[in-house]
Amino acid sequence: MLHDISAPASSGPRPPLSAHRRPRLAVVGAVLTTTALLLSGCGGASSDQASAKTGSSPSPSSSAHGMDGMSDMAMGDPSATPADKIPGATVVKGAFKLLDTRPPGLDDVEGTAWLAQGSKGTTVTVSLTGLEPGASYMAHLHAQHCSAENGGEHFQFEKGGATTPPNEIHLMFTADKSGKGMTTVNNSRKTEEGAVAVVVHPTEAMDNRITCADFDF
Repeated sequence: MLHDISAPASSGPRPPLSAHRRPRLAVVGAVLTTTALLLSGCGGASSDQASAKTGSSPSPSSSAHGMDGMSDMAMGDPSATPADKIPGATVVKGAFKLLDTRPPGLDDVEGTAWLAQGSKGTTVTVSLTGLEPGASYMAHLHAQHCSAENGGEHFQFEKGGATTPPNEIHLMFTADKSGKGMTTVNNSRKTEEGAVAVVVHPTEAMDNRITCADFDF
């Protein structure tokens, strides 16, 4: 005789699987949320946001020392090799002259700018004294001489392009307690003879051009 050995039917409904899994899913979800928050915190700003912050940062010096660590987006490193010390480069220099648009109290500003072109592209160094101690300043390469509208428009590698590095060459620095400011910046492209002057102004007042130097090509 054959006997039915199948398991007897359950006397009641089984609890849904989701009820057993719900605590585990909640833990996994919490872990994923925490991980996402940590990653977003470590990721930093986007390239556009970083560029905007660079332009307004009171401490623009590159963290790298020397020429090899400088990028085209850098706005100056006081510890970098100055333009007039670049081996094998062609160097031109100019003496800064005061402009009528300078703010009050900066009548004693003077200094020198150097522009070098070599295997690493273009390197620019500015060195000034007579600045306001602790104040922040910016310098830009210009496409016209100082006598033409105080340097006219900024020099651009691609005319009509971006008004920020690397399409333009900007330098940013802070005067020390004696009123001296010096920095160096590099761009991997050569300006040739397109950049003929450099203009300095306070970071917070770009229209108040302080001084300008023509490069003697």
